[in-house]
Amino acid sequence: MPRPRKLSLDEETLLKAALEGLELQRQRLEDQIQEIRQRLGGASARRPARAAAKRARRKRTLSPEARKRISEAQRKRWAEYHKKAAKERGGEKS
Repeated sequence: MPRPRKLSLDEETLLKAALEGLELQRQRLEDQIQEIRQRLGGASARRPARAAAKRARRKRTLSPEARKRISEAQRKRWAEYHKKAAKERGGEKS
């Protein structure tokens, strides 16, 4: 990964100003979102959508049959991969 180049004073000042402006816009948007949630009332005004989405997810469990199918498919893929790799080596022995 290339190292970031050193910013000139003008570039650094410009980027800091841009960041400050974007943070101000984000705050305005968050305020507007909060106002709309309050106008809607109910649970949506108190609880952000992200928190509700996280709680709604639960761990998925696979049936034994599904695990077996996945396992067999993976074994088949690996066997094909090893067969192709051996063919490409052309009988070389390590």
